Amino acid sequence: MYRQSGIISGLFCAAFIAGASYLVVPTVAGAGSCGSYPAAKVDWSGCIKKNLMMSGNDFQGANLSEADFSLTDLRNNNFTGANLHKARLIRAWFTGSTADGADFSRAEGYRAGLQNISAKNANFESTELQRANFGGSNLTGANFEKAELGRTTYDKADLTDVDFTLANLSRADLSKATFTKPPRFDRAFMFLTHIEGLDLSGAADLSQAQVDLACGDKGTKLPSGLQAPAMWPCGDD
Repeated sequence: MYRQSGIISGLFCAAFIAGASYLVVPTVAGAGSCGSYPAAKVDWSGCIKKNLMMSGNDFQGANLSEADFSLTDLRNNNFTGANLHKARLIRAWFTGSTADGADFSRAEGYRAGLQNISAKNANFESTELQRANFGGSNLTGANFEKAELGRTTYDKADLTDVDFTLANLSRADLSKATFTKPPRFDRAFMFLTHIEGLDLSGAADLSQAQVDLACGDKGTKLPSGLQAPAMWPCGDD
């Protein structure tokens, strides 16, 4: 009886291991060439590249979707046209990089350092970029639709024709941003969003309800038909 039970147990363990291997194989097979060196069009999809020094590389057209770059130094890289869909960019540094036309959609980049990047016409749709820093960056034509941008900063960033439709801009600081064509704020959540000193007279889809929640001052210019509240709701925050 004991031997039979042992045989059955052995068969069960073998079946379990085989089943487990079957479950693991597709994940490995679906990952990119994680051992490859940085290069244009490299496939690092799903790869773990955390806490590394990786500045000064060419990732043009690379597939970096679902890769994990948390805490990684990605300064002065070329991400033009790269795919970073659903990548993890938590506390990663992109300072000085070029990412024109790159796809950051649904990426997670809490406290990411995005200063002085060029991300013209880049796609940030549905990204989670709370407390990210875009200071000095060129974001002309970028799409931030439905993005989580709470407490993000844009000191001297170019927000020309940026799309903030349905984005969460609560406590974001746009006050020192520049633009030649105002961003779009259609249904964006602008609770305590800093717009002090901005000329938003040509801003599309800005509503009175958004203005009433935002942080403005005497230098804030609003579209025709909108009025500054009797008292802006923001003090030191």
